[in-house]
Amino acid sequence: MLVSAIFSLAFLGGSIVAALPSPNDASFLGLFRRQAPAIPPANPVCNVNNLPIKAPKPNIWGDLKSEEIGSIIKWLLKPEQGLNITYPSDNATAFDNILGVVELVMPNKTDALNYMDNGGKMPKRYARVTVDVGNSDIPYLYEYMVGPLPISDKTTLQPYAFAYNGGHSRTPAYARDMGRWLGSQAGMMSRMYDITMDLLGTYINGTDNDTSILTPIDPILQEDGRMMVWVEWRKPPAQGSIYDTTTLLGQGLFMKFDVTGRSESEWKLLNILYDNIMYDSIGEFRNAWKKPGFHKLPKAEDGDWAYATKHEGKLPHDDKLPPIAEQKEQRWQVDKDAKYVKWMDFSFYIGFSRDLGVALFDVQYKGERILYELGLQEAVAHYAGADPRASLTAYADSFYGMGSLLFSLVRGYDCPTYATYLDTATVAQGNTSTNHDSICMFEMDAGYPIQRHFGGNRNGAYVTVTKNIAFVLRSVSTVGNYDYTFDYIFYYDGSIEVKVRASGYIQAAYYAHNHDYGYRIHEHLSGSMHSHVLAFKADFDIKGRKNTFEKTAIVSKAVEYPWSKKPRNTMKLERSLIENEDDGKINWPSNGASIYSVINVDKPNKYGEYPGYRIMPGFGTPVHLQIEKSPVLKNVAEFSTHHLYVTKQKDTEPRLAAAANNMDGEHPLVEFGKFFDGESVKQEDIVVWFNLGMHHVPHTGDLPNTVMTGAQSSVMISPHNYLPEDASRQTMQQIHIAMGEGANGDNVISNFGKKEYICAADYEQFVWSSERIKYQDEQRSLHFTSGNNGN
Repeated sequence: MLVSAIFSLAFLGGSIVAALPSPNDASFLGLFRRQAPAIPPANPVCNVNNLPIKAPKPNIWGDLKSEEIGSIIKWLLKPEQGLNITYPSDNATAFDNILGVVELVMPNKTDALNYMDNGGKMPKRYARVTVDVGNSDIPYLYEYMVGPLPISDKTTLQPYAFAYNGGHSRTPAYARDMGRWLGSQAGMMSRMYDITMDLLGTYINGTDNDTSILTPIDPILQEDGRMMVWVEWRKPPAQGSIYDTTTLLGQGLFMKFDVTGRSESEWKLLNILYDNIMYDSIGEFRNAWKKPGFHKLPKAEDGDWAYATKHEGKLPHDDKLPPIAEQKEQRWQVDKDAKYVKWMDFSFYIGFSRDLGVALFDVQYKGERILYELGLQEAVAHYAGADPRASLTAYADSFYGMGSLLFSLVRGYDCPTYATYLDTATVAQGNTSTNHDSICMFEMDAGYPIQRHFGGNRNGAYVTVTKNIAFVLRSVSTVGNYDYTFDYIFYYDGSIEVKVRASGYIQAAYYAHNHDYGYRIHEHLSGSMHSHVLAFKADFDIKGRKNTFEKTAIVSKAVEYPWSKKPRNTMKLERSLIENEDDGKINWPSNGASIYSVINVDKPNKYGEYPGYRIMPGFGTPVHLQIEKSPVLKNVAEFSTHHLYVTKQKDTEPRLAAAANNMDGEHPLVEFGKFFDGESVKQEDIVVWFNLGMHHVPHTGDLPNTVMTGAQSSVMISPHNYLPEDASRQTMQQIHIAMGEGANGDNVISNFGKKEYICAADYEQFVWSSERIKYQDEQRSLHFTSGNNGN
């Protein structure tokens, strides 16, 4: 979620800060190009050598090569393309055309599988290119498709419209002049110098010494055909501070402007809001301020309380070393060039985009594809509050580039030192920005066993425990004030967990009149409530492309049995299939009383059950938006009304949103609601779209930063009648202790041939006498014969 104030894009000598930068804004991109190189490991000895592997085929979802990018840009700049691009864009004005994103168009699934499975030709490569058109009465963003690649006489330039059901690839860029507009307001703000110094303790007059900044709403408000913007006065961080605390320093003063048109003469002030009272002009506001008894709100103050570093105090024994993850031998394989990964029985390719970051393709388990694609689609953060800044803010973060905002991970903190790290790169305005070590992969002990049992009978006793070792692919996208940590986690039993965690600075509201929308968490501060909804795509291929979504409901029933004198209250299973897309809008069941799974009814197992993968909430309960028919998002986030959706896979519906959607909420490039047109989804190639997220009402524990303990959400995808037994039984990372079964009555310990380099454990502690076994068996017999059921 981008809170634009923290980007500090300066205009007119740095006096007024532009919020809501275009994704192609040179200043915006320049800020992030100044990234330090990859952070080296603290101890190189901790590195684990990469096990060699060669991808079975080239990664057709990988990045464009540098030579491809260069040739594309050179081709686009030719006069015959008619794009009139100012390049390089460093000196471009708001009235010039600027080259934006240049990245790979993901191949159609039809073509990709023909290549991967049938030995067909490699899919033709195309590039998606955006041009930010300023040389127009209404600025707009135009998306093109360039290809086939490499550049040749067969290469064409055409609208990138096939993936957008809006029927076009052009979006009005109403925020293109936001920097110019903010810069033009310095004179007006200086007229309020005496007022703001008294009420806020700060001022704006168009100099480098300004002590407030203006932060606009996102998206721009459209009212009766005109473009409106509310701005909030916020205090920047204290002089010399490196901490981006601006989102905590709202000052309680708001102003509304009409920003229609491109001429400064058309822009005008409409209203001023202070202490929940509206004024129509600076003069009216000044007259009220001069009157005796004018109510003045507390001033916002920065300080140590807001700094994301160690604060005073010490935890007991915290100076001692905590547990440290260490792995001496790597058990996963990565082809770094192809970005192909294998761990245990899993394999997949890594895809990447500027808008969405990491996605997984051709996810196989035990040599069979279970998912063609698994990845993020959009991240929405919708706020609510008593003031216009909070009430009118709803971010769609792919606009700002979830992939371009992946930065270097800190070894030993974000990921273990022994992890495998990959770089990512994005292209904007013809410049390639490489973020080193921005993806990591590692194994971890989940901290609890995946299986255990302690038992026995008159013949003896045993204990068996299996370690729960998981493989994690992680990236962190820092979108303004929030850091989203994305995990794809693979387990021994064939399960995959998709998890997102959030941390960073909250976008707070000024406390006055906001009690119904958040807790007061500091002198001037309210924890402004908001909802995070992060949409994902899971394109299942279970035992082939033809699949069905099954609901198995657990229902309460009164059932007559031949062995019972009267009906008995119990529960039963009721199985049903989603027949068509109109029935494919689904919420998680109340009380967890349903099983949702993607199955293949054409390939039952030997017991007549249908193999599949179950999808269920993991950590927490993933949410959808609580606000109904949002007047801010309009038609942008139709995917946020339910927890998950089932649609028929189409090459023309590769994504449920578009990065530019929020620029025109009435007519977005992609309307997810149009995906649902009654088509059959029974034994078809189907896609499950699911939401992660949380409703966040910040409290004092969110200062200075939100912690991930509760700010996380996940969905688990697990084998369901897919395998003949639990696949984790195959791992050597388990122990079996048969008590007293040795020649001298010692315990017989089975390690199954695995290597041991951990601290030695004493397994002779397990003692199980024959008397104890006899007692246990007697208790079980007594329990069963008394008419009770038990395990």
